[in-house]
Amino acid sequence: MSLMPTMIELLARARVDLRMGLPVVLLDGDQAALAIAAECLAQDRLQDLQALGPVTLALTARRAETLKARAYDGDTARICLPEAATLGWIQALADPADDLSHPMKGPLISARDGSASLHRLAIALVKSARLLPAALLVPLVGGAQFAASHGLTLLPQAAAEPLMSHSSPLHAVAAARLPMQAAEAGRLHVFRPEDGAEEHYAIEVGRPDRSQPVLARLHSACFTGDVLGSLKCDCGPQLNAALAQMGAEGSGVLLYLNQEGRGIGLANKMRAYSLQDQGFDTVEANHRLGFEDDERDFRLGAAILKELGFDQVRLLTNNPKKIAMMEKTGITVTERVELKVGENAHNAQYLATKAAKSGHML
Repeated sequence: MSLMPTMIELLARARVDLRMGLPVVLLDGDQAALAIAAECLAQDRLQDLQALGPVTLALTARRAETLKARAYDGDTARICLPEAATLGWIQALADPADDLSHPMKGPLISARDGSASLHRLAIALVKSARLLPAALLVPLVGGAQFAASHGLTLLPQAAAEPLMSHSSPLHAVAAARLPMQAAEAGRLHVFRPEDGAEEHYAIEVGRPDRSQPVLARLHSACFTGDVLGSLKCDCGPQLNAALAQMGAEGSGVLLYLNQEGRGIGLANKMRAYSLQDQGFDTVEANHRLGFEDDERDFRLGAAILKELGFDQVRLLTNNPKKIAMMEKTGITVTERVELKVGENAHNAQYLATKAAKSGHML
Protein backbone atom coordinates (compact mmCIF):
# COMPACT_ATOMS: atom_id res chain seq x y z
CA MET A 1 0.00 0.00 0.00
CA SER A 2 1.45 3.39 -0.99
CA LEU A 3 0.37 5.00 2.30
CA MET A 4 2.85 2.87 4.22
CA PRO A 5 6.26 4.47 4.90
CA THR A 6 9.19 3.46 2.70
CA MET A 7 12.58 2.58 4.16
CA ILE A 8 13.88 6.07 3.31
CA GLU A 9 10.93 7.55 5.19
CA LEU A 10 11.50 5.21 8.14
CA LEU A 11 15.14 6.33 8.30
CA ALA A 12 14.02 9.97 8.37
CA ARG A 13 11.56 9.10 11.16
CA ALA A 14 14.30 7.28 13.07
CA ARG A 15 16.58 10.34 12.95
CA VAL A 16 13.84 12.49 14.44
CA ASP A 17 13.10 9.85 17.10
CA LEU A 18 16.76 9.72 18.14
CA ARG A 19 17.01 13.52 18.35
CA MET A 20 13.92 13.49 20.60
CA GLY A 21 15.50 10.91 22.91
CA LEU A 22 13.29 8.08 21.72
CA PRO A 23 14.77 4.63 21.00
CA VAL A 24 14.47 2.72 17.75
CA VAL A 25 14.53 -1.03 17.12
CA LEU A 26 17.23 -2.46 14.83
CA LEU A 27 17.11 -5.91 13.23
CA ASP A 28 19.86 -8.07 11.74
CA GLY A 29 18.52 -11.49 10.80
CA ASP A 30 17.42 -13.15 14.03
CA GLN A 31 19.19 -10.53 16.18
CA ALA A 32 17.47 -7.38 17.42
CA ALA A 33 18.43 -4.48 19.64
CA LEU A 34 16.88 -1.39 21.13
CA ALA A 35 19.08 1.64 20.33
CA ILE A 36 19.03 5.19 21.73
CA ALA A 37 21.35 8.17 21.30
CA ALA A 38 23.60 8.69 24.32
CA GLU A 39 23.41 12.47 23.91
CA CYS A 40 19.61 12.53 24.27
CA LEU A 41 19.31 9.86 26.96
CA ALA A 42 17.04 10.59 29.94
CA GLN A 43 17.27 9.00 33.39
CA ASP A 44 13.95 7.14 33.21
CA ARG A 45 14.81 5.64 29.84
CA LEU A 46 18.23 4.60 31.08
CA GLN A 47 16.56 2.69 33.92
CA ASP A 48 14.16 1.03 31.50
CA LEU A 49 17.05 0.03 29.23
CA GLN A 50 18.96 -1.48 32.15
CA ALA A 51 15.86 -3.46 33.18
CA LEU A 52 15.68 -5.06 29.73
CA GLY A 53 19.14 -6.64 29.81
CA PRO A 54 22.87 -5.96 29.46
CA VAL A 55 23.52 -2.55 27.91
CA THR A 56 26.45 -1.70 25.66
CA LEU A 57 27.61 1.73 24.56
CA ALA A 58 28.61 1.87 20.89
CA LEU A 59 31.43 4.33 20.17
CA THR A 60 33.55 4.99 17.12
CA ALA A 61 37.16 3.80 17.17
CA ARG A 62 38.21 7.49 17.16
CA ARG A 63 36.43 8.15 20.46
CA ALA A 64 37.51 4.80 21.90
CA GLU A 65 41.15 5.66 21.22
CA THR A 66 40.86 8.81 23.34
CA LEU A 67 39.23 6.82 26.14
CA LYS A 68 41.90 4.07 25.92
CA ALA A 69 39.16 1.53 25.18
CA ARG A 70 39.56 -1.47 22.88
CA ALA A 71 37.83 -1.30 19.50
CA TYR A 72 37.74 -5.00 18.71
CA ASP A 73 35.38 -4.42 15.79
CA GLY A 74 37.72 -2.19 13.82
CA ASP A 75 35.84 1.08 13.43
CA THR A 76 33.52 0.40 16.38
CA ALA A 77 33.90 -0.24 20.10
CA ARG A 78 31.21 -1.91 22.23
CA ILE A 79 31.65 -0.75 25.83
CA CYS A 80 29.97 -2.98 28.41
CA LEU A 81 28.05 -0.80 30.85
CA PRO A 82 28.41 -1.74 34.53
CA GLU A 83 25.17 -2.09 36.46
CA ALA A 84 26.01 1.01 38.47
CA ALA A 85 26.56 3.19 35.38
CA THR A 86 25.02 6.63 35.83
CA LEU A 87 23.59 8.96 33.22
CA GLY A 88 26.38 11.46 33.83
CA TRP A 89 29.11 8.84 33.40
CA ILE A 90 27.59 7.58 30.13
CA GLN A 91 27.31 11.06 28.67
CA ALA A 92 30.89 11.84 29.72
CA LEU A 93 32.02 8.85 27.66
CA ALA A 94 30.13 10.24 24.67
CA ASP A 95 31.12 13.91 25.08
CA PRO A 96 34.82 14.81 25.50
CA ALA A 97 34.10 18.21 27.05
CA ASP A 98 35.60 17.25 30.43
CA ASP A 99 38.27 14.79 29.24
CA LEU A 100 41.13 16.99 30.40
CA SER A 101 39.65 17.76 33.82
CA HIS A 102 38.43 14.17 34.39
CA PRO A 103 40.64 11.94 32.22
CA MET A 104 40.15 8.67 34.16
CA LYS A 105 36.78 7.32 33.09
CA GLY A 106 37.66 3.63 33.10
CA PRO A 107 38.57 0.93 33.32
CA LEU A 108 36.40 0.28 30.28
CA ILE A 109 35.62 -3.26 29.16
CA SER A 110 34.92 -3.80 25.47
CA ALA A 111 32.85 -6.68 24.13
CA ARG A 112 34.67 -8.81 21.59
CA ASP A 113 32.27 -11.70 20.95
CA GLY A 114 29.27 -11.58 18.65
CA SER A 115 28.38 -9.20 15.84
CA ALA A 116 28.75 -5.43 15.93
CA SER A 117 26.54 -4.83 12.88
CA LEU A 118 23.68 -3.25 14.83
CA HIS A 119 26.09 -1.12 16.86
CA ARG A 120 27.67 0.12 13.64
CA LEU A 121 24.24 0.95 12.21
CA ALA A 122 23.27 2.79 15.41
CA ILE A 123 26.39 4.99 15.17
CA ALA A 124 25.66 5.75 11.52
CA LEU A 125 22.12 6.76 12.44
CA VAL A 126 23.07 9.12 15.26
CA LYS A 127 25.76 10.66 13.06
CA SER A 128 23.20 11.29 10.32
CA ALA A 129 20.96 12.91 12.95
CA ARG A 130 23.86 15.34 13.71
CA LEU A 131 24.25 13.93 17.22
CA LEU A 132 27.36 12.76 19.02
CA PRO A 133 28.41 9.38 17.55
CA ALA A 134 27.51 7.31 20.61
CA ALA A 135 24.51 5.03 21.13
CA LEU A 136 23.30 2.63 23.81
CA LEU A 137 22.00 -0.76 22.73
CA VAL A 138 20.29 -3.59 24.58
CA PRO A 139 19.48 -6.94 22.91
CA LEU A 140 15.84 -7.83 22.36
CA VAL A 141 13.95 -11.06 21.81
CA GLY A 142 11.17 -10.57 19.31
CA GLY A 143 12.31 -7.18 18.08
CA ALA A 144 9.53 -6.65 15.55
CA GLN A 145 6.85 -7.43 18.12
CA PHE A 146 8.54 -5.17 20.68
CA ALA A 147 8.61 -2.29 18.19
CA ALA A 148 4.95 -2.75 17.28
CA SER A 149 3.75 -3.02 20.88
CA HIS A 150 5.70 0.09 21.95
CA GLY A 151 5.07 2.22 18.85
CA LEU A 152 8.78 2.39 17.95
CA THR A 153 10.40 2.72 14.54
CA LEU A 154 11.71 -0.60 13.23
CA LEU A 155 14.75 -0.70 10.91
CA PRO A 156 15.99 -3.93 9.33
CA GLN A 157 19.75 -3.60 8.90
CA ALA A 158 19.78 -5.25 5.46
CA ALA A 159 17.40 -2.64 4.06
CA ALA A 160 18.61 0.41 5.98
CA GLU A 161 22.39 0.12 5.69
CA PRO A 162 22.66 0.44 1.88
CA LEU A 163 20.60 3.63 1.98
CA MET A 164 22.85 5.07 4.67
CA SER A 165 25.95 4.76 2.50
CA HIS A 166 24.50 6.35 -0.65
CA SER A 167 23.69 9.99 -1.32
CA SER A 168 19.96 10.54 -1.31
CA PRO A 169 18.59 11.58 -4.73
CA LEU A 170 18.08 15.34 -5.05
CA HIS A 171 15.10 17.00 -6.71
CA ALA A 172 14.77 20.59 -7.88
CA VAL A 173 11.84 22.18 -6.06
CA ALA A 174 12.08 25.90 -6.84
CA ALA A 175 14.15 28.48 -8.73
CA ALA A 176 13.90 32.24 -9.14
CA ARG A 177 15.83 35.28 -10.28
CA LEU A 178 18.01 36.75 -7.53
CA PRO A 179 19.96 39.97 -8.10
CA MET A 180 23.01 39.94 -5.81
CA GLN A 181 25.72 42.31 -4.75
CA ALA A 182 28.24 40.22 -6.68
CA ALA A 183 26.10 40.07 -9.82
CA GLU A 184 22.69 41.47 -10.71
CA ALA A 185 22.12 38.53 -13.07
CA GLY A 186 21.66 35.77 -10.52
CA ARG A 187 19.36 32.79 -10.06
CA LEU A 188 18.85 30.63 -6.98
CA HIS A 189 17.91 26.94 -7.31
CA VAL A 190 16.71 24.88 -4.31
CA PHE A 191 17.23 21.11 -4.25
CA ARG A 192 15.54 18.77 -1.76
CA PRO A 193 16.84 15.27 -0.92
CA GLU A 194 14.40 12.37 -0.79
CA ASP A 195 15.56 11.35 2.70
CA GLY A 196 14.18 14.47 4.41
CA ALA A 197 17.62 15.90 5.19
CA GLU A 198 18.66 19.53 4.69
CA GLU A 199 18.03 21.23 1.37
CA HIS A 200 20.96 22.38 -0.77
CA TYR A 201 21.25 25.38 -3.06
CA ALA A 202 22.81 26.33 -6.38
CA ILE A 203 23.51 30.01 -7.07
CA GLU A 204 23.80 30.54 -10.81
CA VAL A 205 25.61 33.74 -11.79
CA GLY A 206 24.85 35.04 -15.28
CA ARG A 207 23.95 32.45 -17.90
CA PRO A 208 26.80 29.92 -17.98
CA ASP A 209 27.36 28.07 -21.25
CA ARG A 210 26.58 24.39 -20.62
CA SER A 211 28.95 23.34 -23.42
CA GLN A 212 31.96 24.96 -21.72
CA PRO A 213 33.66 24.35 -18.34
CA VAL A 214 31.85 26.48 -15.78
CA LEU A 215 33.60 28.34 -12.97
CA ALA A 216 32.20 26.49 -9.94
CA ARG A 217 32.64 26.22 -6.21
CA LEU A 218 31.40 23.61 -3.74
CA HIS A 219 30.86 25.66 -0.59
CA SER A 220 29.82 23.96 2.64
CA ALA A 221 27.52 26.01 4.86
CA CYS A 222 29.30 27.83 7.67
CA PHE A 223 26.91 29.79 9.86
CA THR A 224 29.72 31.25 11.94
CA GLY A 225 31.86 32.31 8.97
CA ASP A 226 29.28 33.10 6.27
CA VAL A 227 26.78 34.91 8.51
CA LEU A 228 28.65 36.08 11.62
CA GLY A 229 31.98 36.87 9.98
CA SER A 230 33.91 34.51 12.26
CA LEU A 231 37.68 34.95 12.18
CA LYS A 232 38.30 31.31 13.20
CA CYS A 233 37.98 30.09 9.60
CA ASP A 234 38.26 31.38 6.03
CA CYS A 235 34.77 30.32 4.92
CA GLY A 236 33.12 33.74 4.73
CA PRO A 237 35.93 35.32 2.69
CA GLN A 238 35.99 32.27 0.39
CA LEU A 239 32.24 32.54 -0.21
CA ASN A 240 32.41 36.23 -1.02
CA ALA A 241 35.56 35.92 -3.14
CA ALA A 242 34.06 33.07 -5.19
CA LEU A 243 30.87 35.03 -5.92
CA ALA A 244 32.90 38.14 -6.73
CA GLN A 245 35.08 36.24 -9.21
CA MET A 246 32.03 34.70 -10.87
CA GLY A 247 30.50 38.16 -11.12
CA ALA A 248 33.70 39.59 -12.61
CA GLU A 249 33.87 36.81 -15.21
CA GLY A 250 30.17 37.12 -15.98
CA SER A 251 29.14 33.56 -15.10
CA GLY A 252 29.56 30.73 -12.63
CA VAL A 253 27.79 28.35 -10.27
CA LEU A 254 28.21 28.28 -6.50
CA LEU A 255 26.84 25.16 -4.80
CA TYR A 256 25.88 25.93 -1.21
CA LEU A 257 25.76 22.57 0.55
CA ASN A 258 24.22 22.36 4.02
CA GLN A 259 27.05 20.36 5.58
CA GLU A 260 27.96 22.56 8.53
CA GLY A 261 31.17 21.82 10.41
CA ARG A 262 32.57 19.47 7.74
CA GLY A 263 29.36 17.46 7.95
CA ILE A 264 29.00 17.09 11.74
CA GLY A 265 26.43 19.83 12.31
CA LEU A 266 26.59 23.18 14.09
CA ALA A 267 26.21 21.81 17.64
CA ASN A 268 29.09 19.37 17.20
CA LYS A 269 31.11 22.08 15.47
CA MET A 270 30.71 24.23 18.59
CA ARG A 271 31.84 21.28 20.68
CA ALA A 272 34.90 21.05 18.45
CA TYR A 273 35.52 24.78 18.89
CA SER A 274 35.41 24.29 22.66
CA LEU A 275 38.00 21.52 22.38
CA GLN A 276 40.15 23.78 20.22
CA ASP A 277 40.07 26.29 23.08
CA GLN A 278 41.57 23.50 25.22
CA GLY A 279 44.52 23.27 22.82
CA PHE A 280 43.50 20.68 20.22
CA ASP A 281 43.65 21.40 16.50
CA THR A 282 40.70 20.94 14.14
CA VAL A 283 41.41 17.31 13.28
CA GLU A 284 42.23 16.32 16.86
CA ALA A 285 38.99 17.91 18.08
CA ASN A 286 36.92 15.97 15.54
CA HIS A 287 38.62 12.72 16.50
CA ARG A 288 38.03 13.27 20.22
CA LEU A 289 34.34 13.77 19.45
CA GLY A 290 34.33 10.47 17.57
CA PHE A 291 34.19 11.83 14.04
CA GLU A 292 36.55 11.52 11.09
CA ASP A 293 38.53 14.51 9.81
CA ASP A 294 35.80 15.32 7.28
CA GLU A 295 32.30 13.80 7.19
CA ARG A 296 31.02 15.73 4.15
CA ASP A 297 29.53 14.16 1.03
CA PHE A 298 30.73 16.05 -2.05
CA ARG A 299 28.71 13.74 -4.30
CA LEU A 300 25.81 16.09 -3.59
CA GLY A 301 27.58 18.85 -5.51
CA ALA A 302 28.20 16.62 -8.50
CA ALA A 303 24.54 15.58 -8.56
CA ILE A 304 23.38 19.21 -8.59
CA LEU A 305 25.82 20.15 -11.36
CA LYS A 306 24.53 17.31 -13.52
CA GLU A 307 20.93 18.28 -12.80
CA LEU A 308 21.74 21.81 -14.01
CA GLY A 309 23.33 20.45 -17.17
CA PHE A 310 27.05 20.85 -16.39
CA ASP A 311 29.67 18.13 -16.84
CA GLN A 312 32.88 20.24 -16.89
CA VAL A 313 34.08 22.68 -14.25
CA ARG A 314 36.86 25.07 -13.44
CA LEU A 315 36.80 24.34 -9.74
CA LEU A 316 37.45 27.09 -7.20
CA THR A 317 39.05 25.09 -4.40
CA ASN A 318 42.14 24.37 -2.36
CA ASN A 319 40.86 20.90 -1.40
CA PRO A 320 42.12 17.97 -3.53
CA LYS A 321 39.33 15.74 -2.18
CA LYS A 322 36.76 17.87 -3.96
CA ILE A 323 38.62 17.48 -7.24
CA ALA A 324 38.90 13.71 -6.78
CA MET A 325 35.19 13.35 -5.97
CA MET A 326 34.16 15.45 -8.97
CA GLU A 327 36.21 13.25 -11.28
CA LYS A 328 34.96 10.07 -9.62
CA THR A 329 31.33 11.08 -10.12
CA GLY A 330 31.72 11.99 -13.79
CA ILE A 331 32.36 15.75 -13.58
CA THR A 332 35.53 16.72 -15.46
CA VAL A 333 37.71 19.25 -13.64
CA THR A 334 39.51 21.09 -16.44
CA GLU A 335 41.25 23.51 -14.07
CA ARG A 336 41.75 24.08 -10.36
CA VAL A 337 41.34 27.76 -9.56
CA GLU A 338 43.00 28.58 -6.24
CA LEU A 339 41.07 30.49 -3.60
CA LYS A 340 43.50 31.82 -1.01
CA VAL A 341 41.74 34.52 1.01
CA GLY A 342 40.81 35.31 4.59
CA GLU A 343 43.95 34.43 6.57
CA ASN A 344 44.27 36.30 9.85
CA ALA A 345 45.85 35.92 13.28
CA HIS A 346 42.89 33.92 14.60
CA ASN A 347 42.81 31.26 11.86
CA ALA A 348 46.50 30.88 10.94
CA GLN A 349 46.80 27.62 12.89
CA TYR A 350 43.51 26.36 11.46
CA LEU A 351 44.78 26.92 7.93
CA ALA A 352 48.12 25.31 8.76
CA THR A 353 46.29 22.22 10.03
CA LYS A 354 44.21 22.04 6.84
CA ALA A 355 47.41 22.06 4.82
CA ALA A 356 49.39 19.64 7.00
CA LYS A 357 46.67 17.11 7.91
CA SER A 358 43.98 17.45 5.25
CA GLY A 359 46.18 18.09 2.24
CA HIS A 360 44.74 21.48 1.32
CA MET A 361 46.84 23.33 -1.25
CA LEU A 362 47.53 26.50 0.71
